[in-house]
Amino acid sequence: MVVGDFPIETDTIVIGAGPGGYVAAIRAAQLGQKVTIVEKGELGGVCLNVGCIPSKALLHASHRYDEVQKSENLGVIAEGVSLKFDKVQEFKQSVVKKLTGGVEGLLKGNKVEIVKGEAYFVDNNSLRVMDEKSAQTYNFKNAIIATGSRPIEIPNFKFGNRVIDSTGALNLQEVPGKLVVVGGGYIGSELGTAFANFGSEVTILEGAKDILGGFEKQMTQPVKKGMKEKGVEIVTEAMAKSAEETENGVTVTYEAKGEEQTIEADYVLVTVGRRPNTDELGLEELGVKFADRGLIEVDKQSRTSISNIFAIGDIVPGLPLAHKASYEAKVAAEVISGEASEVDYIGMPAVCFTEPELAQVGYTEQQAKDEGLEVKASKFPYAANGRALSLDDTTGFVKLLTLKEDDTLVGAQVVGTGASDIISELGLAIESGMNAEDLSLTIHAHPTLGEMSMEAAEKALGLPIHTM
Repeated sequence: MVVGDFPIETDTIVIGAGPGGYVAAIRAAQLGQKVTIVEKGELGGVCLNVGCIPSKALLHASHRYDEVQKSENLGVIAEGVSLKFDKVQEFKQSVVKKLTGGVEGLLKGNKVEIVKGEAYFVDNNSLRVMDEKSAQTYNFKNAIIATGSRPIEIPNFKFGNRVIDSTGALNLQEVPGKLVVVGGGYIGSELGTAFANFGSEVTILEGAKDILGGFEKQMTQPVKKGMKEKGVEIVTEAMAKSAEETENGVTVTYEAKGEEQTIEADYVLVTVGRRPNTDELGLEELGVKFADRGLIEVDKQSRTSISNIFAIGDIVPGLPLAHKASYEAKVAAEVISGEASEVDYIGMPAVCFTEPELAQVGYTEQQAKDEGLEVKASKFPYAANGRALSLDDTTGFVKLLTLKEDDTLVGAQVVGTGASDIISELGLAIESGMNAEDLSLTIHAHPTLGEMSMEAAEKALGLPIHTM
């Protein structure tokens, strides 16, 4: 302990102010805890600053630019359409600024103490927060670790001026003429789509047999078709070997079908996954148990192997989703406050903001089969929905998985415009144990995309109205 470093007492200390950390801090404070939150970067974490939010702003702008050039069939003839990418970046940053400023206001409004610096555990009930000038010790009753993750850097692709991660891609000041994306997961597919809309010539190199491996093939097929129509080249079973930067570009070497090939681009975006930020907290010295890949082992209450230290978000097993982190945050805060709470991921949705959007919740058909569940799939097409027709966007479907024995809803997949919003109702239905009849009897406004949930439920009951 440094001279003059008198420990500050707090009930709960939260490390990290992303969608896991700031939610945990607010909920713990609402439940009567004296809370301190520590953040070494910007409030809002990766999600609000260089992840979910800015990427969706960029995607929205790219979609508008692409759409306005393809509206002749609607009778909308746009001449002289131009792109001012600096204005796109200004819009993106304005969205980020509003949300991060809102997080600070919410924390202060809930009387959470905000501390800037890096945290390092001293023992089970104390840690030190350090910045460039000083160090301060905090004694706590409980701690919640929500430090998030960072992009994985692969061999021979050292991040620099031309080899960039998702943060670098979001902060580009120009639209690349040619962009190579290494990794066809949700980040690579979303950003690849955005820059293709802006006019980039995009090549995606994916090591697996298909892109978007977390979704069923029948869901990803329309996405791949849409990408190809935009001129995106998708190379699967491709091993990225090296990237050589020049002053004005980068040469990427990869191997596919047993042959080594090269491709030149302005930038190469590496999106092959993320690594948990658990390596500089002093957790090993405390005896915290780890699972695979540097993830922290936790129980159903988000509790680590040390009873008063909790971990949530990207640093624990499961999908690295912002809403998963926020959900776990509330559970951890409630447990600390003495409530009987634990995680249940059955209603956890996964969304990819490609074109069309992909969303799923609950079991997939394969997962249901693996669990020994007998299910039936009921699908309703966007092409039969009045609202989708009026939007001139009829690609996709809503699919429900229901148990054969009693029609209970156990899974849902949505492909198409608005999928990210439609999935919430289906997640609620699964979480609440509803069956197909419950959905079919729920009156849905017309004409809306949401009607397709009702239509698919009627199909599950063998009583479809608007499809055979």
